[in-house]
Amino acid sequence: MNKAQFIAALAPHFNGSKKEAAHAVDIVFDTITRNMSAGNDVMINDFGKFKKVDRKARMGRNPFTGETIKIKASKKARFLPAKALKEVIAGDRKLGPAPKPEVKPAPKAAKPVAKKAAKKAPAKKKTAAKKVAKKAPAKKKPAAKKTVKKAAKKR
Repeated sequence: MNKAQFIAALAPHFNGSKKEAAHAVDIVFDTITRNMSAGNDVMINDFGKFKKVDRKARMGRNPFTGETIKIKASKKARFLPAKALKEVIAGDRKLGPAPKPEVKPAPKAAKPVAKKAAKKAPAKKKTAAKKVAKKAPAKKKPAAKKTVKKAAKKR
């Protein structure tokens, strides 16, 4: 599942609005990213833990040439799945029914407020004068005839 499919799956929970679902997904990803970059762990119960891991410098081997190379120290993102997620994936635990989207009733139309209307003179109807534009007669293209004549002369 990619991000667009994820947003489409969430859209029914946002009254069918993909724009609102995309905004929610972006906020969640941004929050996780910002906290991890600051060095904080992000723990989501029954799902897992996102954390930033420092990797030490080490020696490695170039598989093409076989020579040893030094690999620099780096920082990586790591996800550790929670026990509940592992159990669901392994099939040891059944997943409950998916939450159904909340169906909100359509907003009620506001009751029209009775206003005291001031007496106005009836509006005058304006008649639009129809203007008929005369089209110039279409010009024939004499160039087409010339090419036919030239082709006939060459034969």
